[in-house]
Amino acid sequence: MALFEVTDYDKKIWEEELKDFLPEKIIDIHTHVHLKENFDPLPQGVKAPPKKWTALVAEDNSIEDLQETYRLMFPGKDVKALMFMNAKGLKKNNEYVAKVSKETGWPALYYSHPEQSADEVEAEIRKGGFLGVKSYFVLSPKYIPAKEARIFDFFPKHQLKRLNEMGAICMCHIPRDGRLKDPVNLAQIMEIRKEFPKLRFIVAHIGRAYVKDDIGNAFDILTKEPETMYDFSANCSDYVIEEAIRRVGAKHLMFGTDMPILRMRSHRIEENGTYVNLVPPGLYPDPYGDPHLREVSEEEGKKITFFAYEELLALKRACQNLNLSKQDVEDMMYNNAHNLIEGAKKDIYGK
Repeated sequence: MALFEVTDYDKKIWEEELKDFLPEKIIDIHTHVHLKENFDPLPQGVKAPPKKWTALVAEDNSIEDLQETYRLMFPGKDVKALMFMNAKGLKKNNEYVAKVSKETGWPALYYSHPEQSADEVEAEIRKGGFLGVKSYFVLSPKYIPAKEARIFDFFPKHQLKRLNEMGAICMCHIPRDGRLKDPVNLAQIMEIRKEFPKLRFIVAHIGRAYVKDDIGNAFDILTKEPETMYDFSANCSDYVIEEAIRRVGAKHLMFGTDMPILRMRSHRIEENGTYVNLVPPGLYPDPYGDPHLREVSEEEGKKITFFAYEELLALKRACQNLNLSKQDVEDMMYNNAHNLIEGAKKDIYGK
């Protein structure tokens, strides 16, 4: 049984819109690989929290599932990934990512915890052959409300200092409801760039700026630190992608998917200053009424393709609006990520 269905409509989008637009070699700079069996069990008596829309697509993503996803979605293309786990089952899933990284030759990031010392983080990176770190605000100290978490609460400076000395990659999913335009986020990104200039710092999802209103004056500030990299994983706003390219340049943007989420069938719209994912009826049962998820009619649902294709179509529109070259597209889809990965590999391991 196939991992998921590729419809005639999906094939039409691929053949007519994406196949010739994309280069032959692609690096997905942002993808999750993890096994549900490696998740830590919930403490006795604690109920699992309600699932957000991001968790309705797939419970885990094995390396085999990821490779099959690429085969189905990007036929004929050579696609590789920079992999990392999610925030569940840190020890076992970090070990799993290290294992499959060695088996496939695909690069990977270690999922760090803010309580670790710099020595611990470096030791784990070197033991697993990782190229840097990823972490998440839910790992911040428990006394900090989730909406108030700051970058330094899950990427403490003692870790960043060591990562900077190593020339490692740091994949940062910024916190806070203000997203990219949040003044605390902006101040801390600027502080990181000034204090740790050798750190290969990636702002994931273009700072979670998924709609026009999420940008604010962010790029007026961020363009003062030109070495920062941005991935546009799970971002379907051609306005945001276009503005990012315009302000920081195609050499600083990288393709990512946030798999397995982008296996989802979804068409994203902007509404009242936020995003809504339109989905086919019955495909993602949501008993909690997530405001970011909305079912459409059965007829409309037939014209909804993969979230990953929606992201690439947004990139294509942005590139057309800016009259970008095929070289620019190749840079964002492959070369920028390749250079970042090879640079980190050389700095950390001397090869």
